[in-house]
Amino acid sequence: MTDEVGSDDREVVEHIDRLHGRICAEQRDLLRHVAEWDKRGRWRDDGCRDLAAWLAARFGISNWSAARWVHAAHALEHLPAVSAAFSAGEICLDKVLELTRIATAETEERLLTWARRVSAAAIRHKADLEHRRSRAELQDADRARFLRWWYFDDGARMGLEGEFPAAHGAAIAKAISRMAERVPALPTDTGAAVCPEDAVEQRRADALLAVATAAIADDADSERATIVVHTTRGCPEHDHGSEIDRGPVIDRATEERLSCDARIQPVEEDRHGRVLGIGRTSRNIPPWLERVLRGRDRSCTFPGCGMKMFLQAHHIKHWEHGGATDIDNLTLVCSFHHKLVHEFGWKVKLAGAVSEWFRPSGARYAPGPDPPAVAAA
Repeated sequence: MTDEVGSDDREVVEHIDRLHGRICAEQRDLLRHVAEWDKRGRWRDDGCRDLAAWLAARFGISNWSAARWVHAAHALEHLPAVSAAFSAGEICLDKVLELTRIATAETEERLLTWARRVSAAAIRHKADLEHRRSRAELQDADRARFLRWWYFDDGARMGLEGEFPAAHGAAIAKAISRMAERVPALPTDTGAAVCPEDAVEQRRADALLAVATAAIADDADSERATIVVHTTRGCPEHDHGSEIDRGPVIDRATEERLSCDARIQPVEEDRHGRVLGIGRTSRNIPPWLERVLRGRDRSCTFPGCGMKMFLQAHHIKHWEHGGATDIDNLTLVCSFHHKLVHEFGWKVKLAGAVSEWFRPSGARYAPGPDPPAVAAA
């Protein structure tokens, strides 16, 4: 702090520093207990496939972050210098998560001195470089590849994030760059000038759209390549925007543009969003009803699971017991949690459009922690 900063400002900064140190100490204690809980293995009692899934469900963090917590928790048991620096607030959680990927008992002192002077991103970069030296780690990088997307800004925007082995990423980048050289620019609402760097990135975005559109148009499997638009057009008093299946809300103009040349299945619903099924006609779910189910549940409905692959439609009241193949008797589950229901006594019920899970004992499963105790006034 410079001499120009007043004493009140210094007090604020010092208070922030103290709080950060206290938080680091608590986080170190948290990871210590995470390691202990993993050793006990009691997370299996909550129907989770591993401790990372248990942490994700209980605290609402991503599975990626939870897996990092678990790895760091065990690594810190063999890194006393890093552990002590973390407890003292000398390094933050972000740096610890990266250091534990590469530090050993022989190298932690040297790495710790360096880590105090650099950013967490620099530590992560070093860890990535060192990991690529091992063939086993290269295989891990291949297994860890992912691509995910999400909608934000009230559904007006979509975020896209991915991680690929370097060779795969180079091929993807080349394909998008080549398409960006050919795709025509899309019209914009304003005539404002765009800086060259932004223009290049906009063309890449347009190129990715062109690649995706062409892939859908050429797909011979019409059922799986259909874009589903949910609409309440039949309810004038609820004439709002429509919703793309597992996507954002769109306005009427966008819906009309899509309907001109896209392969679309409109799903008209009543004001409560209810869609009928096929009753007892068949236990097999028709593609149109499966799309409605995926649009409602989006992923495995077990709390904290979030799995979007290897999903199966589960009859809440079993078909053999008279259950119907209707939307209000179906829920999406991954193969892991489907087995949990059929072979380990767990149950699932629908409360409106929300799935509620119950332990074999009949107790409702609520994964979040109990609210903090409030001291009596």
